[in-house]
Amino acid sequence: MSTDTTPSGRPRARALGIPFDGTPGPWNAVTDVPGVEVGHVTLVEGEAVRTGVTALLPRGRDAVGTPCAAGWYSLNGNGEMTGTTWIEETGALTLPVCITNTHAVGTVHRGVIDWAAERHPALARQWLLPVVAETWDGYLNDINGPHVRAEHAVTAIEAATRGPLEEGSVGGGTGMNCYGFKGGSGTASRVVDYGPDRYTVGALVQANFGDRRELTIAGTPVGRHLLDDNPMEDTDWLAPGGAGSVIVAIVTDAPLLPGQCKALARRVPIGLGRTGTTGGHFSGDIFLAMSTANAGALASGFPSGEPTADDYDVMRSIPWGRIDRFYEAVVQAVEEAVLNALVANTGMTGRDGHRTPALPHDRVLSLLK
Repeated sequence: MSTDTTPSGRPRARALGIPFDGTPGPWNAVTDVPGVEVGHVTLVEGEAVRTGVTALLPRGRDAVGTPCAAGWYSLNGNGEMTGTTWIEETGALTLPVCITNTHAVGTVHRGVIDWAAERHPALARQWLLPVVAETWDGYLNDINGPHVRAEHAVTAIEAATRGPLEEGSVGGGTGMNCYGFKGGSGTASRVVDYGPDRYTVGALVQANFGDRRELTIAGTPVGRHLLDDNPMEDTDWLAPGGAGSVIVAIVTDAPLLPGQCKALARRVPIGLGRTGTTGGHFSGDIFLAMSTANAGALASGFPSGEPTADDYDVMRSIPWGRIDRFYEAVVQAVEEAVLNALVANTGMTGRDGHRTPALPHDRVLSLLK
C-alpha cells in the first residue's frame, strides 16, 4: 500500500510532493512501531456535533497492564492530560491513551476505567490512572453538549488496530482546526538504524493550533499568502488566532529509560516549530513519549512477600551519548504528522454555521514552486 494516501484514498503530504527528511516505516504511521494499535470513534451528527475519541494502545489491547517507560512534557499548559503525575512519579504507563475534546475528558476517563474493569479485572482491582488528553473543538462542535459518552471510549479502544490509519477529521480530531484550516488527526514514522538493530519512532498528533500567518511548509512561509477565506478571523468569533491546542504521542520500540522518553517529548516542539507555530498562550501543547522495550520492568503493583535475590528491575537502554538520532526522528515525524492532518482533510461546517476550509492543495503547490 502507498504511504501517499490514507486507506480511504485521501492524499497525504507526500502525495503533494512535499519533501521530508528521514526514512518512514511501511505505513508511515505510529502503527509501524511493533504492537501499537490505534482506534477512532468519529461523531458527526446533525449540524452541531463534530467530535470523537482516539485511542492509542502502545502494546495493544492484550498487553494492557504491562508498563511502558514513559515521560511527558508541557510546552504550554492551557490544556489537560490526565495521569501525568503518576508518569512523573514512576516513569511508567500501563493503560490506553485517549484523546478527545476539552469538555469530554471526564467521560472518556470513565470509559477507559469501564473498559479496563471489563477486559483486565485483575489490573482494575488495584488502581487506574488513565491518560486522557484533549484539544478544544468548540468552534465547530457543540462542546458543552453530552455527545461524547463513556461507551465511545470503549468503542475506540476496541476498534484499535494495526496498519495504515485514517487522518484528518477522524476520532478526537474530528472538529479540530490547524493554522485556520481543517486540522485533526495525523501520523508519521521514522526508521532509525542503530548498529545491527533497526527501531521505529512513530508520532500521533491531534492538531488544533497555529495562526494562519505562521503556516510554514518545507521551509516556505505559505500561510502569509493564504489569508483569504479565513472564517475564524473574518467573523466576530471569540478565540484569537492560534488558539486551540496540540497533543502529540510518541511511541518507539527503542529501549529507553523514562528520562529519555521525557527527552523525546521535549523535542516535539521542534517538529511543531518547523510548521511555523510559535506556541501561543491559548494553546495547550502537551506531549507524551513511550518506549515499548523492556517489557516486565517498571511494574508498581502491590508486592507479595519479602524481596528475593532476583527481585530487581533490569532495563536495557540506548546510551545518552547516542540518542540524537532518535531526537531527529521525533522532529521529522512530528512535522510530517501535522502536515498529514492538514493535507488529508476536507472543509467542514459545524455549529452555528461556523465553517473551516481545507488547505488548498493547488495554491500550496504553487507557493512551494
